[in-house]
Amino acid sequence: MIARALTALAALLALLVPALPLAAHTTTIPEEILLWPGSMPGNGKVEGPEKIGTEGAGLGAVSNVSLPRMRVYRPAMPNGAAVLVAGGGGYFRIQLKKESTPAAEWLQARGFTVFELIYRLPNDGWDSTAPFMDAQRAMKIIRTRAGEFGVDPQRIGFMGFSAGGHLAGFTAYQPARALYSGSDRYEAVSARPDFAVLMFPVVTLRKPYDTTRTRREIVGEKAGEKAEAAWSLDTYAAKDAPPTIIFASADDPTTPPGHGILLFQTLVAAGASAELHLFRDGGHGWGLGKPEQVISQWPQLFEHWARSLQIIEKQGE
Repeated sequence: MIARALTALAALLALLVPALPLAAHTTTIPEEILLWPGSMPGNGKVEGPEKIGTEGAGLGAVSNVSLPRMRVYRPAMPNGAAVLVAGGGGYFRIQLKKESTPAAEWLQARGFTVFELIYRLPNDGWDSTAPFMDAQRAMKIIRTRAGEFGVDPQRIGFMGFSAGGHLAGFTAYQPARALYSGSDRYEAVSARPDFAVLMFPVVTLRKPYDTTRTRREIVGEKAGEKAEAAWSLDTYAAKDAPPTIIFASADDPTTPPGHGILLFQTLVAAGASAELHLFRDGGHGWGLGKPEQVISQWPQLFEHWARSLQIIEKQGE
């Protein structure tokens, strides 16, 4: 009897109290921008919901992506600069929880308008070029709509972690690569980021660094030298590359520091603006790092670097 009475009371209250808008229940979820209206390039078909990792190295990582998009983090006090952020995961998942989301929130708190990229993955069945299509498209959308976000279209950067660093670097050094055809308003602008922030990035697919999951997903295990060169960042490190800052740790077993060193040396030799910070330890996938780790200083080092290039205003101005 009591249970029946409570059920009746709940039903009555539901009629008397108007339902709250959905947004009221999701205020902590950032707004999202879909990258492609309707059909998209990059042959593939993903069925079912996105998957979120629940344990181990995949904790908080997303896969089975069918709708590539950006999550928008608007700062309380915009500094006029924007950053597109891509988590790593070897192009078979995207590490949001440990990499791109904490970085996005840190940048947002410092005044950057941030766009967290959720891109398609070859391991889900898309073409191996699909993530690069998504990255180019994301940059073009941000630049086209810069005014809506209070962003200077000449101060838009790309930050990537591990495979996301490879994605960011490729977009930075090959922004005009014709990966897809399009004719809407977004395709009228450049995909070139104005600066690149590469966190323990996969740089080369060549030996002795040909063992990464990134290499397997993009060119396969039996790829020849031509394919390896075509998707290695150092191949395209030229004088006109956007200013690049690289962070790596000496004990990284997944992307050894040789990746970052190679890219830094190649950029400098070409006459480009480049900076490298190599920490003694930290392993792989360290995100913002732990307070007791020296690598946790990288966000401040990035901020100083950005000020030195006038990406953001110097303190006191």
